[in-house]
Amino acid sequence: MIADGVEDEEKWLAAGIAGLQQNAFFMHRALDSNNLRDALKYSAQMLSELRTSKLSPHKYYELYMRAFDELRKLEIFFKEEARRGCSIIDLYELVQHAGNILPRLYLLCTVGSVYIKSKEAPAKDVLKDLVEMCRGIQHPVRGLFLRSYLSQVSRDKLPDIGSEYEGDADTVMDAVEFVLQNFTEMNKLWVRMQHQGPAREKEKREKERSELRDLVGKNLHVLSQVEGVDLDMYKDTVLPRVLEQVVNCKDDIAQYYLMDCIIQVFPDEYHLQTLEILLGACPQLQPSVDVKTVLSQLMERLSNYAASSLEVLPEFLQVEAFSKLNNAIGKVIEAQVDMPTVGAVTLYSSLLTFTLHVHPDRLDYADQVLGACVKKIASKGKLEDSRATKQIVALLSAPLEKYNDIVTALKLSNYPRVMQYLDNETNKVMATVIIQSIMKNNTQISADDNVEALFELIKGLIKDLDGAANDKVDDDDFKEEQNSVARLIQMLYNEDPEEMFKIICTVRKHILSGGPKRLPYTVPPLVFSSLKLIRRLQGQDENPFGEEASTTPKKIFQLLNQTIEALSNVPAPELALQLYLQCAEAANDCDLEPVAYEFFTQAYILYEEEISDSKAQVTALHLIIGTLQRMHVFGVENRDTLTHKATGYSAKLLKKPDQCRAVYACSHLFWVDDQDNVKDGERVLLCLKRALRIANAAQQMSNAARGSTGSVTLFVEILNKYLYFFEKGNPQISVAAILSLIELITTEMQNDSSTPDPAADAFFAGTLRYIEFQKQKGGTMGEKYEPIKV
Repeated sequence: MIADGVEDEEKWLAAGIAGLQQNAFFMHRALDSNNLRDALKYSAQMLSELRTSKLSPHKYYELYMRAFDELRKLEIFFKEEARRGCSIIDLYELVQHAGNILPRLYLLCTVGSVYIKSKEAPAKDVLKDLVEMCRGIQHPVRGLFLRSYLSQVSRDKLPDIGSEYEGDADTVMDAVEFVLQNFTEMNKLWVRMQHQGPAREKEKREKERSELRDLVGKNLHVLSQVEGVDLDMYKDTVLPRVLEQVVNCKDDIAQYYLMDCIIQVFPDEYHLQTLEILLGACPQLQPSVDVKTVLSQLMERLSNYAASSLEVLPEFLQVEAFSKLNNAIGKVIEAQVDMPTVGAVTLYSSLLTFTLHVHPDRLDYADQVLGACVKKIASKGKLEDSRATKQIVALLSAPLEKYNDIVTALKLSNYPRVMQYLDNETNKVMATVIIQSIMKNNTQISADDNVEALFELIKGLIKDLDGAANDKVDDDDFKEEQNSVARLIQMLYNEDPEEMFKIICTVRKHILSGGPKRLPYTVPPLVFSSLKLIRRLQGQDENPFGEEASTTPKKIFQLLNQTIEALSNVPAPELALQLYLQCAEAANDCDLEPVAYEFFTQAYILYEEEISDSKAQVTALHLIIGTLQRMHVFGVENRDTLTHKATGYSAKLLKKPDQCRAVYACSHLFWVDDQDNVKDGERVLLCLKRALRIANAAQQMSNAARGSTGSVTLFVEILNKYLYFFEKGNPQISVAAILSLIELITTEMQNDSSTPDPAADAFFAGTLRYIEFQKQKGGTMGEKYEPIKV
């Protein structure tokens, strides 16, 4: 059915164009032979094609444009006739004899254009005559296109200031009156379209009206271009008359479009000075009009105007723009009881953006806007509408973007209250936006109360909110969220150790409530932040705060012990062990032996009871050995206990190569360069010999299981340890032992049952080159290496 209608319309359009072209052809022939009477006859017949009611606005426009092109040629002919001495007044009267009113009015407008240009009569009189006569066409589509033609041919002939058609003192008023009258009549025709035809075709009519709206809006654009329309005239005449038409037409499509046109075409300073009049019309619009978008666009324009120059800001203060907009929004929301939440939030978001541009120093204004928003959404509970939550994020992001400083945003008491109404997912999005803002602007948050307020804001990332425990979260997203919290913790800093300790306690309180899943991400940055504070205290005089000092390294270590303990609930033993060892090292630097010993004890307990994976054991054991080697705070008894334990763990590792490497690593625990009391050559040798035995056992096991002795890498590694301690002056490491080991490796490599290993061969060759290099270097070291013949 629809297809048939479209086909019929195409036929009617084709017939209309054919008739138009045929009459245009005869009109051109008459024009070429200067036959005025025939020219008018055929032009009237040509324009009769525009009398059709069968075409949609879109198709009618095609027909109209063809007629328009022909009328331009006719207008040129009329101008030439006038130059040749033909009376324009006679011509003006002659065209009025056309049989049908529509062709007559098109011809009248065309001749009228030439009549004004000839200046034989005042422009205002001709224009008044034309605009009045156009009332003869009351069919909406035909009338709109006719008046559009009138507007088109007259726009450069208005009696404006500085125009060649300028008349007496009231000349601008006449121009404005003409455009306003044409606008009013066009709007009436446009609105009338809505009420013609059956109700079932309402959508079709609305679509057609949408296609024609620019014909009406062009009048307002013409008005905005009239030079003589100054602020006073705009305020006293133009705006009230336009708004009167907008309000009285009671048509939601027309009201929305025309309000948008007013905002877009007239200058910003005019809007600012007539804010009260413009805003006064908003509550009078139909309830179905999208007022939020209209007001949002107005505020956006004014915000951009304010941002364009500092010089215009006093104007905003003078007219009290904020209070007027705030009141208007309140009235609109009050008047439109059914306005969805997204509409209200969008309005407040635009108002807040406006406020931040115009009154950046007035935090109370910004807070007032947020408070009004809270009041509106309070009755709704958590927002479920995704569009509304998106607008809330825009609302909350505006202060961050403007001030580039979360500390300023934290002064807004209603800021966290707005966040309460976000659903859990959006709450997390907003928390991420806040953290990104802090990172981007490198904001330093140094007050404990600010940290408390901030962590309340981002609690969506720190702990499971009500009902969020069961939400499925993508692992990668979760990691990214928690890593951003970790980065934030590193940004918190205060020069005053007392204040910094308070910040650490506040952060700890929040992150420990985050549940086991988050702790592996959030505990490490807190621990390292605390260790930084300890290093700062360590660098000062002993106990700089006197006897009553509340912040001491010892107190911070106690806090750290409790904090790392929380990781055992996760469980994350490897991470906890690393953190215990970091703390032990810091306690070592503070000369707190009992504290360091306690941290090592905790690390050993974790190793024994929690870490069962063989790879994890190897990693943990090397960390223990490496940290213990650097400790200088322990007395002989404590050091022996810890060292003995570490060597015991080494021998109990599952794989022989791992055992071997751990045992030779333990040799470093008995010989520390910068500690004279830790240089036990015999126990170093014992470790190395034990490592050799384990390496030998590994070879035999490989031979028994695979039929080949495997790689000699372990032997080469042990040889390097021998050379290390030999250089360091360990008297127990003799030249004979080194030579014997070199010989052993050489024999093993030549053994038929050994597995070829290019990496091990290169490692051994490199070691031998090193020995030669040390010999050639000369000096004490050269003499030392001289007896080693390779």
